[in-house]
Amino acid sequence: MKTNSVFVWLYSCRFYWCFLLLSLNTIQASPPVVYNVLSFGAKGDGITIDTEAINKTIESAAKAGGGTVYFPAGTYLSFSIRLKSHISLYLDQGATILAATPSGDLGYDAPEPAANDTFQDFGHSHWHNSLIWGENLEDVSILGPGIIHGKGLTRHGPLRKPVGNKAIALKLCRNVILKDFTILYGGHFGILATGVDNMTIDNLKIDTNRDGIDIDCCKNVRVSNCSVNSPWDDGICLKSSFALGYARPTENVTITNCSVSGFDRGTFYNGTYQRNEAHLVPDKEGPTGRIKFGTESNGGFKNITISNCVFEYCRGLALEAVDGGLLEDVTITNITMRDIINSPIFLRLGSRMRAPEGTTVGALRRINISNINVYNADSRFATLISGIPGHDIEDIRLSNISIWYRPMDAESKKSIQQEVPEYEKGYPEPQKFGILPAYGFFIRHTKNIELNNINLYLMGDETRPALIVNDVNGIKLRNITLDKGSNSVSLVMKNVTNLSVKDSKPLKDMDAKKIKIKNY
Repeated sequence: MKTNSVFVWLYSCRFYWCFLLLSLNTIQASPPVVYNVLSFGAKGDGITIDTEAINKTIESAAKAGGGTVYFPAGTYLSFSIRLKSHISLYLDQGATILAATPSGDLGYDAPEPAANDTFQDFGHSHWHNSLIWGENLEDVSILGPGIIHGKGLTRHGPLRKPVGNKAIALKLCRNVILKDFTILYGGHFGILATGVDNMTIDNLKIDTNRDGIDIDCCKNVRVSNCSVNSPWDDGICLKSSFALGYARPTENVTITNCSVSGFDRGTFYNGTYQRNEAHLVPDKEGPTGRIKFGTESNGGFKNITISNCVFEYCRGLALEAVDGGLLEDVTITNITMRDIINSPIFLRLGSRMRAPEGTTVGALRRINISNINVYNADSRFATLISGIPGHDIEDIRLSNISIWYRPMDAESKKSIQQEVPEYEKGYPEPQKFGILPAYGFFIRHTKNIELNNINLYLMGDETRPALIVNDVNGIKLRNITLDKGSNSVSLVMKNVTNLSVKDSKPLKDMDAKKIKIKNY
């Protein structure tokens, strides 16, 4: 009887235990806390300045330990929005944070004192003078399908309060997610991330008037599925400036499944893709809009991959080390380009040396670039790979690359140079070197470079050779196909050692220990 009683008691309690377990599960799966900016006084009418209400919402969420600051559909006119740790801004469909235009003393936060503002532009040296900014934070997100519109931001001066010049600026933060939103007219930078570790940037649309995304002195960064149209400056740009007051590399970065372009401002977003504003680009050298390393390069770049990206109507891929840092261990693959404005591939080691006194020339080495298809490239500047005397670019592998070069206009043909300036201390940009004497590749001051399965095609008349190599120690040409113009020379060599040519047309197989001058 006693045993039966125990079983009866256990059976009768089963409903109590089930209820308790369900209650525990409910507690564990409780929905996240959401702070609606409208509940804190924001109007979202595009007329009222909502800065105070937005920042009050963020502060309330932060005091409670974190949560989601929610922007329902509406237009939120604002000056500086100050992020906090453990906060997510969520911009719902139809929500726009609109950068307000300063008036009198009313405007953006003042630029904070700089740790160093000597070796990089003003915009790189300050973060608080932005529409959205955060410093020394952790676990921060900006999410949702809404829009950040930098209408009231500027690229130019006066560079003091109340002017703002960046859409999003983050300094010395970690565990950051930027996902799914759109940036229009982002000022000097759509996104400036400096000293940020463990950052994910995914599925952004950016159509802006200067730089799209700048990743400066950051570690462990993932950029994916982003479309960046930035005709007046670079699209996705890796930098390693001295803005933190010390040299810090940008390292462990992946960029994949992205597109960059240089269509007229705003016409990528509205779907008209216009090409009428090239004359307005500040440096007067055509639309920018590319993926680039540099120019700021004090800390260098390490362990970086770029894959599955599209370039359209913009400048080509650029890797630049000119301020003393090391640019090394980079793999770039599966890239398509169309209507390229200058060099489709530009590798430059220079000695501009915007860096503390005593800094030595850096290095550019161990670079693999493969599976590149370029149609309608600018033959005036070829593919340009150049170190400087005494400082070679080293260990470069270029493979499975096909480039179709368009012909030059008559005026450009008059400016073809036979001697290309070293331009050691200048700003690293292909057009600064002038019209090159080769249409395909100009390679100078390199060591151990291999070109394998390279196809160069002409889309019109050409008088220049396809390849010029100068001061090169160790070069292999394998399975190279070169279109010839009216000039019978395909390869020009000067001061070349350890040359090997095999299975190439119209070149014959050849091995040479030393070549002073030879046309081939």
